[in-house]
Amino acid sequence: MSAAPGRVPTATLPVPGPADLRAARRRENFPIAAFVLRPARRRERHAIYAFCRLVDDLGDELAGDRVAALEALRSELLRCWTGPAPAHPVLAALRPVIADHRLDPDPFLRLIEANLQDQRVTVYRTWAELDEYCTRSATPVGELVLALEGLRDAQRRAWSDAITTGLQLANMWQDVAADRARGRCYLPTAVLRAHGATEAAWWAGRPTPELRAALHAGVARARSRLLEGLPLAASVHGPLRVELATFALCGLDACQAVLDAGDGVFAAKARIPRAARWRTLGRALRGARHPERLGP
Repeated sequence: MSAAPGRVPTATLPVPGPADLRAARRRENFPIAAFVLRPARRRERHAIYAFCRLVDDLGDELAGDRVAALEALRSELLRCWTGPAPAHPVLAALRPVIADHRLDPDPFLRLIEANLQDQRVTVYRTWAELDEYCTRSATPVGELVLALEGLRDAQRRAWSDAITTGLQLANMWQDVAADRARGRCYLPTAVLRAHGATEAAWWAGRPTPELRAALHAGVARARSRLLEGLPLAASVHGPLRVELATFALCGLDACQAVLDAGDGVFAAKARIPRAARWRTLGRALRGARHPERLGP
């Protein structure tokens, strides 16, 4: 029998430690330049990333009632704005960051809602449905990154949304094997059909030419969104420009990794080679002086 919403004891929720966060960043293939280049933001970024990690772990890895745990986390999260201080150490560390930067609860709540959605929605029919999901699973992270810098204008928000959506799509295509094992298909069924692929081939992990073509269409969409958002880096200065450029460029690297993996991506995660990650960081550093060179 499932626990009632919000009744999961806070003490039972996992606490990701520094080693867990480092391992998670390595799994995701996206170097978090902020932890190297922006020491003044390290504490704030660490607090936000730890929250994101906790939400994802509850939605993907928890052995118990994931819905109840996520709803309990939501109740505890709201204590960062009202009521007594939250007991969970991740939220206790997050609360002063929220207060210092006057962060709105909405992005945090949408991240939880995305993971609740993962518990009830396993197949997406159209790009529009997947884009809507990304407004919960991806764009809140970019909003929080900008909010820490006091950047809340509509244009930068639009560029940020494009980058974070592109990153989310690229990560999905890197992880098609793991997502299939979890019973999820993020590549829209309309895209499968448009390329003559079958859902049966997808669930079997059988790389037919039609399935490859459908996945390549997904990669093209991810690349398009990343390039659409790349002007965000040129709109800021200093280390933040390097960081934002690194996010977008690593997303493009992830897209290339999917293509380079060929049929292997249907069996295992497509990983960005270490040398490519360092080349991308160097390119972002050079782009700090010459933003016009950040393009593909």
